[in-house]
Amino acid sequence: MNWSDYSRFVGDIFGAPLAFEALIAFFFESTFIGLWIFGWDKLPKKIHLACIWMVSIGTVLSAYFILAANSWMQHPVGYRINEERGRAELTDFWRVLTQDTALTQFFHTFTAAFLVGGAFMVGIAAFHLARKKHVPVMRTSLRLGLVVMIIAGLGTAISGDLLGKVMFKQQPMKMAAAEALWDGEAPAPFSVFAYGDVDKGHNKVAIEVPGLLSFLADSNFSSFVPGINDVNKAEQEKFGPGDYRPNIPVAYWGFRWMIGFGMASLGVGMLGLWLTRKRFLLPPALRTGEDEVPHLVLFRKALSPRFSHLYWVVALWTMCFPLIASSWGWIFTEMGRQPWVVYGVLRTRDAVSPGVTQGEVLTSMIGFTSLYAALAVIEVKLLVKYVKAGPPELTEDDLNPPTKIGGDDKNPDRPMAFSY
Repeated sequence: MNWSDYSRFVGDIFGAPLAFEALIAFFFESTFIGLWIFGWDKLPKKIHLACIWMVSIGTVLSAYFILAANSWMQHPVGYRINEERGRAELTDFWRVLTQDTALTQFFHTFTAAFLVGGAFMVGIAAFHLARKKHVPVMRTSLRLGLVVMIIAGLGTAISGDLLGKVMFKQQPMKMAAAEALWDGEAPAPFSVFAYGDVDKGHNKVAIEVPGLLSFLADSNFSSFVPGINDVNKAEQEKFGPGDYRPNIPVAYWGFRWMIGFGMASLGVGMLGLWLTRKRFLLPPALRTGEDEVPHLVLFRKALSPRFSHLYWVVALWTMCFPLIASSWGWIFTEMGRQPWVVYGVLRTRDAVSPGVTQGEVLTSMIGFTSLYAALAVIEVKLLVKYVKAGPPELTEDDLNPPTKIGGDDKNPDRPMAFSY
């Protein structure tokens, strides 16, 4: 209700992918997750497993539609402006769904989500292995999580590079703000660290890698990359007087926090997979039947208990890294396109509800923030509770269920296994 002018202007376009997302999220996913939850002892194992796969597929599809809607805000296509009615109208829904912004943004978000999942597996497994609990399943979970982190981390880096090239063509201001590049250069340097004066439009301190930004933006070390001042002037000529710069410090540091924590996750995954090969980093009680390799024996003897403890601590906290990277990535994505809510079409100041006061906006913001904060506290407590509990210890009867006699199971009340 705080964005009635936005809804009125783009509702014909934005409503279409949102409708698909709602249908898939609230009907498709909820149906199959209901079957999965209540079908433990009623559905055959394969059908029960297929239900959670359908939930996952539905989640991916709903994510794609909501990202297509967001991508349209970043790069509006497949529409026309109805001057008589004063709003944008959809002309090509397929183009909205398949434009390069939507495809690259989905690829980037999808791989980042798997990076989060892999990091959670690693962190939870590290927590239990450090305490020498649930060793068999957690040892496997640790290795699987590390492999997922590496594959997803590489996918996130590749998709991020593709998305950066798309951003350079469609939102040059966002690219310039991400690098605090005030004046266009050819070749353009990549900023390692910069401190500047936003009002005067220049950097006071800059540590740069020559030519790297040109390559990242256009796959050419000699390409010209327009700066903040250049793009601001061009947009003033195109859209009229005004300041078309986003919050430069937020864009600059948000971009670096995103890359830093994302690449740190990938690095921890690679290091962890190397350190746990042949299980030489695991304490003796956690190694079972391993073949001794001479150089690993020497390395293990040199490995101090303090280093081993540090490894588990780092592995545990790694579960936060991709979440931090994803959060900063979205902050950069949304704030980097300001002052536009729909890039080049509708400014943020023109999208708000004209009849809503600042106090009402503040009240609704506090209300939503408080609600989500309460839900976050509940979810974190539940996560901690079940992470500490770990999976149930399986008995021989669980691993080798008794045969049925006369069609009846000998032990129909045995507990459910942790996994199939």
